[in-house]
Amino acid sequence: MPHIEHLKRFYLLLDALEERLGGARRLADCSGRMPWPRRGVYFFRETGEVRSSSGIGPRIVRVGTHALKAGSGTTLWNRLSQHRGRMRSGGGNHRGSIFRLIVGTALIGRDRIDCSTWDDRRGTASREARQREQPLETAVSRVIGDMPFLWLAVEDEPGPASLRGYVERNAIALLSDYGKQPIDPPSRSWLGRHCTREKVRESGLWNSNHVGEGYDPAFLETLADLIGRAERTA
Repeated sequence: MPHIEHLKRFYLLLDALEERLGGARRLADCSGRMPWPRRGVYFFRETGEVRSSSGIGPRIVRVGTHALKAGSGTTLWNRLSQHRGRMRSGGGNHRGSIFRLIVGTALIGRDRIDCSTWDDRRGTASREARQREQPLETAVSRVIGDMPFLWLAVEDEPGPASLRGYVERNAIALLSDYGKQPIDPPSRSWLGRHCTREKVRESGLWNSNHVGEGYDPAFLETLADLIGRAERTA
């Protein structure tokens, strides 16, 4: 089956997931009081980013999960809240979320923001640096908070054989344009085109890991089974 047919099936499966969830949620509207599964995979969309060849509707711009190392207590909501940032202040911590970090680099590039410490990995940032970064943290929170997303419960244990990891990496590889002829390319105004990470710019995703890998078409059967067993929340 050609790549485009696999993409079409993937999006049909996400349509079924969305129906079970009663619709996508905007991250800024979510809280820890909602009935989240402990473990799962998430699929983000972005306003203005639509499919062009595989069908009609929004395209997925990021796929992710939380800790895959055995012994980690991080939950799905823990990770989503790190990406969202702080509700009261509107700020956040990009050093705890690669998603926030790369969105911030794209805002710096697009809007010509002066923030030299943002992508500095030499050590712990000073209090003064964090204070200077807060306007950008707030802007990142607005961008990510406005993104609608779907999530899928996958309640397996962390570890090398994690089913969550299997779904995540194959979904990213399937969606990625990196090193390929694009099927559903990003819009000309997509913020990710300004990101400092080549793999983000060239893949059309807010992901760097797995974008250059091949995918196993059999993961679509696994995804279909997981969605078929997902609880209805509508």
